[in-house]
Amino acid sequence: MFKNLLGFWKGKDFLAQVFDDFNQMLEDSEFMFTSVSKHLHDSPRPEGLKDKIRDVDQKINIQQREIRRRIVEHLTLQPTVEFTACLVLMSVVKDAERLGDYCKNLYEVIELHKGPIDKGLYADFFNGLNQDIQSLFEQTKAAFIHADEDKARHAWEVERKVAKACDETVKRLAQSDLTVNQAVCFTLIARHYKRIVAHLVNIATAVILPLSDLDYFDEERGEKES
Repeated sequence: MFKNLLGFWKGKDFLAQVFDDFNQMLEDSEFMFTSVSKHLHDSPRPEGLKDKIRDVDQKINIQQREIRRRIVEHLTLQPTVEFTACLVLMSVVKDAERLGDYCKNLYEVIELHKGPIDKGLYADFFNGLNQDIQSLFEQTKAAFIHADEDKARHAWEVERKVAKACDETVKRLAQSDLTVNQAVCFTLIARHYKRIVAHLVNIATAVILPLSDLDYFDEERGEKES
């Protein structure tokens, strides 16, 4: 179904432009995540980084509203044309907007941390999860933009790994002797990481899930594995 939609909307001026704008939202959220991860341990952080993160997040918000406005206008004029494709985009565009929010939240967490985040301590608790998430951005774009079902299914496995690791990290933090500031900040990072991968996988699995099951990839996976 999704591959048929993909071929259909790439041949339509309206949906092709919306599709390109959505891809740009993914590119922008990936830029935010990369920028925050790159300077996670810096003190002070590069001048202008905070403003850049805020500006890109606002750009993503504007893109989301513009895409939704154009879809609604299009369906108002042609309510039966490309309806399913529009519903798919309406669903995943919200996930892309939330990616921007959580990447901005990550930056806010490292600002809350007193001093630079210790590299060794971070590695002990997160063990390269930011790199797994970075690769998931690329997989998600490939899965959705090119309707790559194998990458969509693999995204499920990455999400499972990251989500489990984040839950275990929170348990460890609750039992650790870290300072309150460190424990709170690391807990927030774990929760934000988990939500970022969830929204990425929502987008990726739009390739393989029926429209009615979008956003419920966990339930779909559980049924297949039972």
